[in-house]
Amino acid sequence: MSSQRGYFTADEVRAAEAELFTRVPEGMPMHRAAYGLATVVANELRARTGGIAGRSVLLLVGSGDNGGDVLWAGSMLRRRGVAVTALLLNPERAHAKGLAALRKASGRIRSASDVSVVDGATSTGLGTPDLVIDGIVGISGRGPLRPMAAEIVAALNVPIIAADLPSGVDPDTGAVTGLAVQAEVTVAFGAYKPVHALAAPYCGRIELVPIGLRLPEPNLAALEPAEIGARWPIPGPADDKYTQGVTGICAGSATYPGAAVLCTGAAVAATSGMVRYAGTGGAEVLDHFPEVIAAPTISSTGRVQSWVFGPGAGTDTDAHKRLAEILATDLPVVIDADGLTLLAADPGLVRGRTAPTVLTPHAGEFARLTGREVGQDRVAAVRDLAESWQLTVLLKGRATLVATPGRPVLVNEAGGSWAATAGAGDVLSGIIGALLAGGYDPAWSAAAAARVHALAANLAAHENHPSAAPTSASPLLDHLRPAIRILRTLAAK
Repeated sequence: MSSQRGYFTADEVRAAEAELFTRVPEGMPMHRAAYGLATVVANELRARTGGIAGRSVLLLVGSGDNGGDVLWAGSMLRRRGVAVTALLLNPERAHAKGLAALRKASGRIRSASDVSVVDGATSTGLGTPDLVIDGIVGISGRGPLRPMAAEIVAALNVPIIAADLPSGVDPDTGAVTGLAVQAEVTVAFGAYKPVHALAAPYCGRIELVPIGLRLPEPNLAALEPAEIGARWPIPGPADDKYTQGVTGICAGSATYPGAAVLCTGAAVAATSGMVRYAGTGGAEVLDHFPEVIAAPTISSTGRVQSWVFGPGAGTDTDAHKRLAEILATDLPVVIDADGLTLLAADPGLVRGRTAPTVLTPHAGEFARLTGREVGQDRVAAVRDLAESWQLTVLLKGRATLVATPGRPVLVNEAGGSWAATAGAGDVLSGIIGALLAGGYDPAWSAAAAARVHALAANLAAHENHPSAAPTSASPLLDHLRPAIRILRTLAAK
């Protein structure tokens, strides 16, 4: 089993489809996709309503092959006793064979021009379906829903299953520039696309239907959770506190002592053999974590195997000197928060550095570093910064992206936004620093840390109040090791 899940652009998928068409009979890929879609819809009907026969499904059908997939799926559902109505948004361009198959199965055909929307609800005989299948546009679609489709979708108050991707969401960037379908389930045909990771809130649960594509090596990928659990540093019988990695933390200040506590605590919880702290927050750190070795300066800290700099560290002259001192070493370094502000003003601090270096900006910090907004294509933006500065960049977000020169961009879809809280980034940088100290490469360290960080946030949010987010980053520290245990358990299966 692959240790990564690949995501493939529309162009890559189209090229793979063209190759597939040379190997299989005409129509077979569409039939495979339609059968997979019909199976997911049938299972969803059964789960939601307790049965299939006699239930009702509405198809929103655009032009081209995506509409054809949905029409064929509708014909298969009709043969299983489902009442199927196809609403054709562009009747003249509807997929002819798919339309014929649905008619043969006694499905109902309606034109969007016959449908009116009154007070936000559709009229003219569409009824109230149990499920809607979105087949408006496929991977060739760009931009928001067209006005007619937008009006109909907005009027529906029914769970939607998207065929391949939610219409109105860009397949390659996940960008949403207007009204788009928000699906409960998305059935991906043949391959995962970037939209499935970058716009997960619009996709809902994602089900992959293989259709026989031969795909290239991906340029966007996600680490599999079990692989992270299998590789996470766990002490062996010959290990001691030094062999497991010594993490150095230079964070916090009189103004932000909590940043030192959160960042240092994360390195402790992420199974560092030893954590050394350098800075003015030693008393606060030791009050929470007496196992940490604290020193007032970098030079007096002692031997470490990685450094984390920046959370709450300040941006004055003294902070600049501390950052420069750390970057002058040949050790791996994570730079976050105030450290990124210092780099934005003096990027020469990292130019030409050969030791592993990881920057962890959010969108605002990215703009300060580059002089431009991230924009709609987040993958291209983070890749460009990593290539330009020749280091690893972790761009924060619900879909966190990790770019390293010459490597695929790694993505971690958090499954929620529970970590969008003050201080959560301090925790993330401490985890990355601990993995770097353990000898792991920067791309894997950043992506694996993002996965554990997201899982810890989800555990913290749902431990006692399933609908409430943690009110601060502190609960993350208590849930890091449970999150690691979950991933280790997955690896053992």
